[in-house]
Amino acid sequence: MNEAPIPSLADRQQAFGGALLDPLRPIPPGIVGPDGRESLRRFNVYRNNVVMGLVSALKDAYPVVMRLVGEEFFAAMAVDYARACPPDSPMMFDYGAGLADFIAAFEPARGLVYLPDVARLERAWVEAYHAAEAEPLCATDFAAVGAEDCQQLRLTLHPSLRVVRSPYPVCAIWAMNVEGANPRPLDAGSGGEDVLIVRPKAEVEVRVVPPGCAAFLAALGRGHSLVESTRLALMEEPRFDPILGLPGLIESGAFIGWRATGMRDRS
Repeated sequence: MNEAPIPSLADRQQAFGGALLDPLRPIPPGIVGPDGRESLRRFNVYRNNVVMGLVSALKDAYPVVMRLVGEEFFAAMAVDYARACPPDSPMMFDYGAGLADFIAAFEPARGLVYLPDVARLERAWVEAYHAAEAEPLCATDFAAVGAEDCQQLRLTLHPSLRVVRSPYPVCAIWAMNVEGANPRPLDAGSGGEDVLIVRPKAEVEVRVVPPGCAAFLAALGRGHSLVESTRLALMEEPRFDPILGLPGLIESGAFIGWRATGMRDRS
């Protein structure tokens, strides 16, 4: 008679991890208590602790989303997310990257049309906070750049820089729901906002940028020159004015270096 194959360590780990996040699965074979017997009660305690740990990590990462929907609603939603999307990194600050997309498909939250974008802003804040350090350029660092150099000038974005674009006033909603703020009535249909999130120094800064700046930064991030990035931004947003927009981006700490053909790099 053929004996059943012995499960590999990887198979046993996969079964154990799956059972932790699915309350309908039985205890994996070989999991016993101190008395040598299978104990569903003990395993359920451990299972609950794991899920609640993931929910706690999501609460820490998305405090504004939680404030908007209430702690009870958020906890229930977070449990569903934790069971559907287990962590793929041991770093808990990495957990929850897909929550915004999950919220967008989460039927009970469909009435809050702006909520996924608020989650995207909060995720961008976390990513900016944990991004690599880099010294931002200031206006005087561009003194060596002449008008003839702008055709080939390319700018390097700060590693913490993120942009969230929304058809809703997402920055205003976020700002009046952070800890210590006082919510006030706001028309979610009052217009969209493009939000810059960057950590040039110790603190993460969040600000609304003028029309076209988001497209301009996206083009620069793809390696386009200053002139080409301006052209692409104007194609998307005719109101974009680089003369007004660029100084504000420099002041925000958006850039850490520049380079141009025939010139010494500044980085």
